Amino acid sequence: MSPRTNLILVIAVLALLVGRMSMFTVDEREHAIKFRFQEIVKSDYEAGLHFKIPFVNNVEKYPDRILNYEESEERFLTGEKKNLIVDYFVTWRIIDPAQYYRSVRGEEQFAEQRLSAIIKEGIKAEFGRRTVQEVVSAERTELMSQMLVQAGQRAPELGIEVKDVRVKRIELSDEVSGSVFSRMQQERLRVATQLRAEGSEESERIRSDADRQRTVILAEAYRDAERIRGEGDARSAEIYAEAYTQNPEFYSFFRSLQAYRASMGRDQDVLVLSPDSEFFQFLQEKSGATP
Repeated sequence: MSPRTNLILVIAVLALLVGRMSMFTVDEREHAIKFRFQEIVKSDYEAGLHFKIPFVNNVEKYPDRILNYEESEERFLTGEKKNLIVDYFVTWRIIDPAQYYRSVRGEEQFAEQRLSAIIKEGIKAEFGRRTVQEVVSAERTELMSQMLVQAGQRAPELGIEVKDVRVKRIELSDEVSGSVFSRMQQERLRVATQLRAEGSEESERIRSDADRQRTVILAEAYRDAERIRGEGDARSAEIYAEAYTQNPEFYSFFRSLQAYRASMGRDQDVLVLSPDSEFFQFLQEKSGATP
C-alpha cells in the first residue's frame, strides 16, 4: 500500500473514532449530565441519541428508576425513654440529576448516607413524641405518614424524591421487654379486678332487687289472702246469720251435731263435763227440742 493510502486509512479511522466519541445515547431508565471540564453543561436530556465535543465534554449517567435502601437493628428512644429496635426501608428516585451530582457527587452510597440521616432524624422525632404502645399499635399508619412528609420536605436538597418509608419490624430491646411485659400484666390485672368488682356490684344489685321483689310479692299475696279470707269469713257469717234467723232451733241442733262429731268422733277423745251440761241438751231430751 502506498503512503497516501495509509494516511487516508489513518484519517478515516481517526474520524470514525472521533465521531463515535462525539455521540452518546440516553436510555429511558437513565438520567444523563454533560460536563465541560467538570462543569455541568446540561442535565435534562431525553431518551435518544445526543452529541458532545470529544476530549472537552464528558457524560455521567444515573438510574432513573425506583431505588431501595434498607436499615436494620437501629435503636430509637420513645417518649418513655424506652429503646426500640427498628428495621425500615426507603424507596426513592433521582428527580434532579444536577442537584444530585452537586450534593453527593453522583455517588449512590453517599446519597443513601444522607438519606439515612434524614430518615433517622424523622423517626427519632416521631418516636420521641409517642409511647411504646402508640408506636407499635394503632398509630403506625399516622407515624409512617408523618415520617414520609418530613423526608419529602428535605429530600429535594439532594435532588431526589422519597416515594415511601416503611417500618418492617419493631422490637423491644431486652432491657425494656421485662418492664413492658410486667406493666402490661399489671394493667390486665387491674382491668380484671375492676371487672370483678363491677360484676360483684351488679350481682349484689340484682340479688337485692330480687329480694325486694320477693318481699313485695309475698306481702301482696298475704294481703290478698287475708282480704279474701276476711271476705269469706264475712260471707260465711252472713250465711250463718241468715240460716239462724230462718229456723233458730234447727240451726242450734245442726251446730250441736257438728260439735258432737268434732269432739267425739275418735276413740281417744275424752270429755270431762257435767251430765246436765248444756252441751248435751239435745241428747237428754227425747223430743230433740229444748225445754
